[in-house]
Amino acid sequence: MAKVRGAIVVNTQICKGCEVCVPVCQEKVIGISSDVNRKGYHYAYMKNPEACNGCTNCATVCPDRAITVYRMKLAN
Repeated sequence: MAKVRGAIVVNTQICKGCEVCVPVCQEKVIGISSDVNRKGYHYAYMKNPEACNGCTNCATVCPDRAITVYRMKLAN
């Protein structure tokens, strides 16, 4: 079975920093930035990218649909 690595992309301009995505990430990949977007919200970001397995839990629970998940097969 091929190994899979995930990656998320957060649309920082629509993320409201609600933090719903943080506890559903079992791999502790997502954090909330100390920076703010143009609306003044602290947005989600990938604080631990090596741990992402592409499970899509974060994108599923995001009320603003600000997270896109990508899955890549790794060469053995």
